[in-house]
Amino acid sequence: MLDLLFLHAPSVYDFRERATLWGPISDLVPSTPVFDMYPLGFATMLAHLQSRGYAVRIANLAARMVRSPNFDPDRLISARKARAYGIDLHWLPHAHGALEVARRVKFYHPGAPVILGGYSASYFHEELIRLPEVDYVLRGDSAEEPLAELMAHIVAGTQPVDVPNLTWQTRDGTVRVNPLTYVPQTLDHLTLDYYPIVKSVVREVDLLNYVPFSHWLEYPIMASLAVKGCTQDCTICGGSASAARHISSRTRPAYRSPELLARDVRRMGGLGHAPVFLLGDLRQGGLDYARRFFRAVQGFEGPVIVEFFWPVDQAFAEELAAALPNFIVEFSPESHDPRVRRASGKAYTNAGIEDTIEACLGVGARRFDLFFMIGLAEQTPGSALETVDYCRHLLTRFDDGRLIPFTSPLAPFLDPGSRAYEQAGRHGYIRHASTLEDHRRLLLQPSWKHILSYETQWMSRDMIADVTYEAGFRLNRLKRAVGLISSEKAAETESRIAEARRLMAEIDRLMTSLTPTELDAALRALKPQIDRANTSTVCDKEELDVHSGIVPFKIAKLAQVGLGRSR
Repeated sequence: MLDLLFLHAPSVYDFRERATLWGPISDLVPSTPVFDMYPLGFATMLAHLQSRGYAVRIANLAARMVRSPNFDPDRLISARKARAYGIDLHWLPHAHGALEVARRVKFYHPGAPVILGGYSASYFHEELIRLPEVDYVLRGDSAEEPLAELMAHIVAGTQPVDVPNLTWQTRDGTVRVNPLTYVPQTLDHLTLDYYPIVKSVVREVDLLNYVPFSHWLEYPIMASLAVKGCTQDCTICGGSASAARHISSRTRPAYRSPELLARDVRRMGGLGHAPVFLLGDLRQGGLDYARRFFRAVQGFEGPVIVEFFWPVDQAFAEELAAALPNFIVEFSPESHDPRVRRASGKAYTNAGIEDTIEACLGVGARRFDLFFMIGLAEQTPGSALETVDYCRHLLTRFDDGRLIPFTSPLAPFLDPGSRAYEQAGRHGYIRHASTLEDHRRLLLQPSWKHILSYETQWMSRDMIADVTYEAGFRLNRLKRAVGLISSEKAAETESRIAEARRLMAEIDRLMTSLTPTELDAALRALKPQIDRANTSTVCDKEELDVHSGIVPFKIAKLAQVGLGRSR
């Protein structure tokens, strides 16, 4: 018997049966609209528990459901017996799926405890612990050691009175909230190089349950974590400094030492030629931190994606290029409009944006991805559409094909713990959900416009949806005009946008004219059309991929084994 089985749920458990127009909510992330990517914490907790002698496995139910219409998640849940089951509720869009999986675990394994964790579980821990399908909630951003301590109590059959960060119920039903005292000040105790997962895949001849997201086999990107917490306090971010204090009692960021981070990158590179994504701006720990990393990683030639949280100067760009000659940049100014950007907690200028692009492209950046958002404070429909005009200016100035702009909505939910969520009125947001149950119910609405948990003083839900499609339409045509995408790809995206607009209008009409039973039947009839419109709505997701050649040999061999024999 396993000691612990980690289960990752789709955002909505029965998404394959429901007809939901998800729209562009996941166009700019690797996962599908049901958010089939499990959190990095699965990998670090698995490694930590295995080092203590526990038998642990991962089952990415969401990815398997996406990959195969014949995959039966209930069958897997019922067949996999474990002492305990861990379910992530890290991102709030899993408010439906995570709880449905918990209910199924309780149905098939009534004696086994169910453990939830993640940012959203931490925020809503007192609501969660009162549900019959939840036994424990581990709070905070670092559950590795508290989980090991909890597992020791589960094996021994004792009450976890001394486990830090734990919310639980005693045998007489009393809710206990243990102090949130485990807040590690470094990340050097973590294993962050994927080797424990690779060993598990090989040992168990089971790849499909471990894939981080559904199309990882086709696009095996790796993620390396430099920091937990943040020095920045962006208004809408659930990982901001304010949110870290609120959710995790983290008053300052915890960093991976530069030398260990460089080792992680090298070891991940040893798994193949897939890009490694460095999560967190290297400069948060100071320039000395970044330079130590550069010295330690010197000579690594694989593709590495870096994030910038604020503009960089020429000198830093040169140091970055010297250390990582095959680097890719992701930068999210959120708006071209300085007023909107300031309202989001980012006070830098457009000149800073353009100087950053110029410096990075000048030293040889492989590509530079620039992300803008729709649905922000102080942002009017006109401002959101003017972002496309700004992109035209940028693509005229930087015209060699390496600068790639994107736009998408702030969707579907405001992040709990962020300033936009906690002080919605002060920042110009109008919230439509406060509890976990509120968010769970929103996920069952038939279109992403109705799923949105907010609107702003400047744009209603209807306006956010309309402007998103129009901005996507205009940016798609701009990318075609400057040669960033082919005419064929542009035509496909334009067709999907038109179809999504038509379907949204049809869903609105049905919602106002039919009873709930009639609406359900009408939506089911539209499901084939809705499903076709649900991926790559405002841009083709392949635009995000960093193409580094064929799937590396080592990964391809593992995939072949897993696809042939995975249960």
